[in-house]
Amino acid sequence: MAKYLAIASYTADGLKDLAAHGASARVEASRKLVAEAGGSIESFYYAFGSDDAFIVCDLPDNVAAAATAIAAGASGVVVSRMVPLLTAEEIDQAVARNLRLASSGR
Repeated sequence: MAKYLAIASYTADGLKDLAAHGASARVEASRKLVAEAGGSIESFYYAFGSDDAFIVCDLPDNVAAAATAIAAGASGVVVSRMVPLLTAEEIDQAVARNLRLASSGR
């Protein structure tokens, strides 16, 4: 599974929902949405400032991540962005691949 960071900011309607139903209900709604895409949530943290929540989740692929982001945005309660997260090993593989391409004259 691929790992993603969802950074979310609540709309006015989202804040009303948060106030009416509590933070735990929003976390559970997020868990359900990610599960419907075939994934799971590793962590969910609320924050204050320009971003309201940081969610680390595992999803099968970029298509599932995009579907999750689209569904969240379409709900009207949140504006979010989905950031793919890579491990050090994946970056090492990318660097090695890039070096092979550079050394072959491409």
